[in-house]
Amino acid sequence: MADKAQIQEAIKAQGEVVRRLKAEKASKDQIDEEVAKLLQLKAQLGGEDGKHVFVLKTAKGTRDYNPKQMAIREKVFNTIIGCFKRHGAETIDTPVFELKETLTGKYGEDSKLIYDLKDQGGELLSLRYDLTVPFARYLAMNKITNIKRYHIAKVYRRDNPAMTRGRYREFYQCDFDIAGQYDPMIPDAECLKIVYEILSELDLGDFRIKVNDRRILDGMFAMCGVPDEKFRTICSTVDKLDKASWEDVKNEMVKEKGLSEGVADQIGEYVSMQGGMDLAERLLQDPKLSQSKQACAGLADMKQLFSYLQLFQVTDKVLFDLSLARGLDYYTGVIYEAVLSQMIQAPVVAKQNGALPGDEASVSVGSVAGGGRYDGLVGMFDPKGKKVPCVGVSIGIERIFSIMEQKAELLAEKVRTTETQVLVASAQKNLLEERLKLTTELWNAGIKAEVLYKKNPKLLTQLQHCEETGIPLVAILGEQELKDGVVKLRKVASREEVDVPREELVEELKRRTSKLP
Repeated sequence: MADKAQIQEAIKAQGEVVRRLKAEKASKDQIDEEVAKLLQLKAQLGGEDGKHVFVLKTAKGTRDYNPKQMAIREKVFNTIIGCFKRHGAETIDTPVFELKETLTGKYGEDSKLIYDLKDQGGELLSLRYDLTVPFARYLAMNKITNIKRYHIAKVYRRDNPAMTRGRYREFYQCDFDIAGQYDPMIPDAECLKIVYEILSELDLGDFRIKVNDRRILDGMFAMCGVPDEKFRTICSTVDKLDKASWEDVKNEMVKEKGLSEGVADQIGEYVSMQGGMDLAERLLQDPKLSQSKQACAGLADMKQLFSYLQLFQVTDKVLFDLSLARGLDYYTGVIYEAVLSQMIQAPVVAKQNGALPGDEASVSVGSVAGGGRYDGLVGMFDPKGKKVPCVGVSIGIERIFSIMEQKAELLAEKVRTTETQVLVASAQKNLLEERLKLTTELWNAGIKAEVLYKKNPKLLTQLQHCEETGIPLVAILGEQELKDGVVKLRKVASREEVDVPREELVEELKRRTSKLP
């Protein structure tokens, strides 16, 4: 272990890093990350008695959510669930951990990111990596051959977190899947329509939905001369094209995966192609690809998919992109991924990037949704290997949430963290009992009401509480109001007041709150 002087030097240097980030108004996540490092260094020094100091922090790749963040998150969830329900989905839940063997061999090179739980002398368990494999296990176990379901729950990955870009080790996934034997491409097209609706409704800025097909990729690999046993590993390499240059990807193919330069160059020609139905038609005439039955089946389905997407009115955002690979092993047909590139007038982001005030800052968060067809996954769990065709999509809620949170900050939006519609207040002393009686009446009538927990609060204090928390109405009781059998109803924003007969108060509140946003 480093000696005390070295640790103190490291603390001093780390303190400078934190101060510099604060001065530059860096993002909260960046500052928190560096503060956590500083606290760990301080803990190494120990307390005054030389004992180890316990550091209060969240685990790497995780975070807490305050009420404002949770209010934004709830709004996003409601939009997504509303869309899933509009398309006729029901919901299920599965355990947060599965038998290790259930998850093994389903994720290709990403399997190394699975969290294994410590052997407690019983079953070998792992935390779920996604919601798709547990869904396939659920279908096989319960012999279900037909379901349209959504599932929103936390998943776990031993990834290297980039928390400023919405990448975590513990995060929510929002999945929508259609299982069952149906005519080709109709469910697949609906999944893309759902992604389109959600991203449009959340108003996140410009997006593109890239589509491809595993059969087209496999046919392309075969025709370019990739050995069968290398299909999946080359697929994982091609999948890096959204983050790395073609030169880097080619290097990996040749130097690490053992492909010849000629084969890699042929792949390079195809993966640069993008288009729509026209590209599918052109590739069906391609001298190489047209020789692959697999690729032709994928291209015919791609044409069919685009014809349905035209009917669903979403083709303006969908792009047939041959570089899209999606690294997971279980995909068998159509695959897709939604990518967001957001241009916003961003004073905060501009400061972080050293831009001048008024500059447009582009915040690219990468993929915000992805999915595809996986017809063989359920059969892996069925004792007789009985297949249930499935297609689905997963919405990247954490990245979307990062953008929504940033947007609220940039636009200085006031986010309400409660739904209270009315505060029951008193204008004089000794009216606690009357306030509690009226609050009870309102609760019993289903109205969201609050009362301050003080016997004799000042009226100004009560009105300030409403302004701070966004409560729109105040029901004020005073001795005169009690004598007259009325309640003074005050609109917080305009300060306009009206006397309402006590017996009509519930109806009047319901009428007013129904008009509130």
